[in-house]
Amino acid sequence: MTTVPWLTILWVLPLIGAALVFALPARMSSAARVLGLGTAVAVLLVGIFLAVGFSPNGERYQYVESQPWIPSFGSAYRLGIDGIALVLILLTVVLVPLLMLAGWHDGRAADHPEATDRDAGGSVAEPSRPRAAHTYVALMLVVEAMVLVSFSTLDVLLFYVFFEAMLIPMYFLIAGFGGRGSDRAARSRAAVKFLLYNLLGGLVMLAAMVGLYVVTAKAELGSEPGLGTFDLRVISDAAAAGELGAAPAVLNALFLGFMFAFAVKAPLWPLHGWLPDAAVQTTPVAAVLMMAVVDKVGTFGMLRYCLQLFPEASVYFAPLVVTLAVIGIVYGAMLAIGQTDLMRLIAYTSISHFGFIVLGIFAMTAQGQTGSTLYMVNHGISTAALFLIAGFLVSRRGSRAIAAYGGVQKVAPVLAGTFLVAGLATLSLPGLAPFVSEFLVFVGTYPRYQAAAVIATLALVLSALYILWLYQRMMGGPARTDPTEVHGSALTDLLPRELLVVAPLIALLLFLGLYPQPMLDAITPAVDATLVSVDLDQPEPTVPAESPVAEPGSDSGIEEGAHE
Repeated sequence: MTTVPWLTILWVLPLIGAALVFALPARMSSAARVLGLGTAVAVLLVGIFLAVGFSPNGERYQYVESQPWIPSFGSAYRLGIDGIALVLILLTVVLVPLLMLAGWHDGRAADHPEATDRDAGGSVAEPSRPRAAHTYVALMLVVEAMVLVSFSTLDVLLFYVFFEAMLIPMYFLIAGFGGRGSDRAARSRAAVKFLLYNLLGGLVMLAAMVGLYVVTAKAELGSEPGLGTFDLRVISDAAAAGELGAAPAVLNALFLGFMFAFAVKAPLWPLHGWLPDAAVQTTPVAAVLMMAVVDKVGTFGMLRYCLQLFPEASVYFAPLVVTLAVIGIVYGAMLAIGQTDLMRLIAYTSISHFGFIVLGIFAMTAQGQTGSTLYMVNHGISTAALFLIAGFLVSRRGSRAIAAYGGVQKVAPVLAGTFLVAGLATLSLPGLAPFVSEFLVFVGTYPRYQAAAVIATLALVLSALYILWLYQRMMGGPARTDPTEVHGSALTDLLPRELLVVAPLIALLLFLGLYPQPMLDAITPAVDATLVSVDLDQPEPTVPAESPVAEPGSDSGIEEGAHE
């Protein structure tokens, strides 16, 4: 147990920053943005410190903290991270400062008329209502804090509290701050749909948690007779040893309760309906925060809670989940091809990619789960790059319609080039980060689910189709320079601030595509420990058996000699 509560510092720091931002006077909108960015950078430095001090081959959970919270319920303030949690924490702390910088001119009231002052890139220069920028920055920091504690908690009840609480700031980011082309009614519908879907999942999970507590109480896993526990480590150890004592039907029902909540958050087909509207109606920055960071809590929960708390149920339902994942992969890719809205197209690609992540998790192989964990990181980076560059483009032209663009590479070559790199990463081009993770998912899936792996490869063709066709329509062809189509301003290339956002994302896509080993070193031991709880034999490659050594004078020996 660490003497310095580094994990507490990690998630409390953005909460303190959010409080300070909100406390600033209304006229100090620029100071609010600077303070928010400074806080996010400070959290990044703490995350880097944790990564440097983390030992992949050390204790499974490191930087462990434990303090009493609700002892009568067997719940405590327990924090600790393994390699899976570490890489997702790093994804979060790296993306949030970049999102703060990308959304530097966001924070206006979403229902205010569009006729406001703009900077050179076409973004809104000042908020259109007092304290809007303060609220926007503070909400983003609160979301970051709740995601970080969700990744680091070792207590099931504590996880649930923050799993649900993060819906509140995310709801206000969607409902209160809209992207280009959004309107108040559509934004409200999208925010309510987001909230209802996720609240339903949370309520089902709450019922499963109550059942889990009863099971642990009957198994006498609590600190006192008759008490249950929410300690993840205690419950997972008992589950792996078959000591929970509950009937398989009960454990299956509890698994489904947790899985339903995580499938909504992920989102897994057919529980994905809230994502496209929410991603389109909010700002590009908030959409990236939701798809690249918040939604990862769902897939993380599948690895951390479903597999470890209910190993036998996870194996039992794996074929069903794999089937849903494959449908989601193909479904998301096919719908992306038919979209005419740029942002909605990217949102549907995320549904397809989350299918790959879930597929790898429930393939129940080391390669599959390692690939899925790495895919969570790589998807976050590639989606952030693609969605933010698309947002920069939309802010210039004022339209999300793909048909409104053409010839962008002639007038904004850097913007077009970075968009192409981000798009190629989305289709998992070799040499870019998502390729490694997608390849591992395929390798890990095929030994157990050959048909699923083969069908999922269709997405490779479909993703090439929607990305390359999108690039051809928007970036190729004759340049469209009609002033009326760009709201009186020329379509400019990326600004220095925008380049400062995009360059690190492109660099990460290249670095992790060529050298993913540091991530794999952290992830692999944690995945191996997770698979131990499932207790499922790992498939071995089929290798032809060696020919036995022939005895002198035998027929085999004669033939062998003849061949020689």
